[in-house]
Amino acid sequence: MTGSTYTTSTALLEAMREAGARHAFANLGSDHTGIMEAYAHAKGSGTLDSLPELILCPHEFVALSAAHGYAQVSGEPQAVLVHVDCGTQNLGGAIHNASRGRVPVLIFAGLSPVTQQGELPGTRSEHIHWLQDSADQRGMLRGYAKYDQEIRTGRTMKQLVHRAMQMARSEPAGPVYLTAAREILEEELPPQPPQGDWWAPVAPAALADEVADEVADALEGARAPLVVTSYLGRDPAAVPELVRLCDLAAVGVVESVPMTVNFPDDHPLHLGYQWNRPEQNPVLAEADVILVLGSDVPWIPGHNRPDAAARIYVIDVDPVKERMPLWHVPARRYARADLATAVRQLAGRLARRGRLDQVAVQARAAWVHARHDAQRERWAGAEQPPPDGAITPEYLVACVRDAVGPDALVLNEAISNYHVVSEHLRASRPGSVLGSGGGSLGWSGGAAVGAKLAAPDRTVVSLVGDGSYLFGVPSSAQWMARRYRAPSLTVIFDNQGWKTPSLSTMAVHPAGNVAAGAFAASFQPGADLPGVAAAAGGAYARTVTAADLLPVALRRALDHVRRGQSAVISARVAPVCEGEPP
Repeated sequence: MTGSTYTTSTALLEAMREAGARHAFANLGSDHTGIMEAYAHAKGSGTLDSLPELILCPHEFVALSAAHGYAQVSGEPQAVLVHVDCGTQNLGGAIHNASRGRVPVLIFAGLSPVTQQGELPGTRSEHIHWLQDSADQRGMLRGYAKYDQEIRTGRTMKQLVHRAMQMARSEPAGPVYLTAAREILEEELPPQPPQGDWWAPVAPAALADEVADEVADALEGARAPLVVTSYLGRDPAAVPELVRLCDLAAVGVVESVPMTVNFPDDHPLHLGYQWNRPEQNPVLAEADVILVLGSDVPWIPGHNRPDAAARIYVIDVDPVKERMPLWHVPARRYARADLATAVRQLAGRLARRGRLDQVAVQARAAWVHARHDAQRERWAGAEQPPPDGAITPEYLVACVRDAVGPDALVLNEAISNYHVVSEHLRASRPGSVLGSGGGSLGWSGGAAVGAKLAAPDRTVVSLVGDGSYLFGVPSSAQWMARRYRAPSLTVIFDNQGWKTPSLSTMAVHPAGNVAAGAFAASFQPGADLPGVAAAAGGAYARTVTAADLLPVALRRALDHVRRGQSAVISARVAPVCEGEPP
């Protein structure tokens, strides 16, 4: 249909690579004819290095999750190619995760051809071109994408790709979405010059001087200061800055719904984790000055909140959660700033001013250290298996921790066992634990592939519930892992059902029928969950039902992973219910 070797499709791919996308995670379709030709020509001409590496993904949810994981580990934006409206819809909850997780990803989808009589190269030639013509395809992602645009001519392709990537990379980072009709992608062009040097992301912002002074004043006069954070560790460089600030003033740290390592677990100022437990955290209640440093949900006010007199300061790249319709923290200040920069400023001010009462700081440090030690002692006591040899979640995480070591990269999607993973993994290395940042389950299947591609020398481990494992389209994710030599270990908390909906119901109806055991969302009859991975990806697969067999099973699984074969271990923990639901 075209004799040119340079088309809009070539410009699209070049621009993606210029903007930092090393990979294009792709589920291809009839709208990608120009893209496939561009790759074929680049392969024949020896210019593939100028384009993103094409990673074939048999499911779009997995494609975006893989790009998500790669971007989290590498810090580099990635690209995803999907097929018109159908592929866009099949992204499903992965776009929610990328948005809430503030992950820079460019999603590109074609549009059905805009001509039907052969007027232009790329005109409609298949019956699906009428069926896939959507009234507002971009609107499908508009609630989640930072930016969306249709490309109407190849002459502006590179400008719009770089503009989209600039927005994706500027904090708060997030996904962006571009579309173009097939005729545009087939348009012949003169070669387009690189533009990468013109589109840097917005530079990190610092706190205004008066805000930094106010927060420093509050810390200097505090009796029981506290930091609450969820994702400060998205930037690993921010973690040592927070350690320095907290050491200066003996500030305790609570991680609320952590999606990464924000503060070393083994540091004596670490005071634990908050998830969904319907109880008041005494540390939060006792604090008189609270710095919320990078958190969407610093606490759940229905059952866990600070004292009404506490002075609260919110510092974040997104301090008022502009894309959340209902959100509020009763703060004295909301400041937009890069977290590493802001924490460095505050620590520098405290050090230079020299106004901290060192006697009070030392006394507070001793009190926090003792609380930290007592907390860890309680957690360690829960790691012993019961006399009947059953596998408890606490024991399971302890076994995984001991088997994989501190240098592994752990993806946490354990859902009803999120808090167990936080408390028993003992993660202290920045960047060693990741969560999706959102609430759509299944992220870890594709994210493990992306994470391994980004860090090929690290051992990647996913801790998942049985529901989240199935939601992640394991047949697709495990096939990708095998094809692209990205092995990982997946450990399933297999309670043979959906525990989280039952917990949600009991929180609303504590004396109801579900609490009495009358109903539960069972997965009966049971499935061979590891067998799915063995069939689709050639993974080592095993189900373990006894505590004494678990350490050996994990060691064998890791041996397979280190030899290049993925492994899936399903650990049978206490079931959601014994029978089937009514």
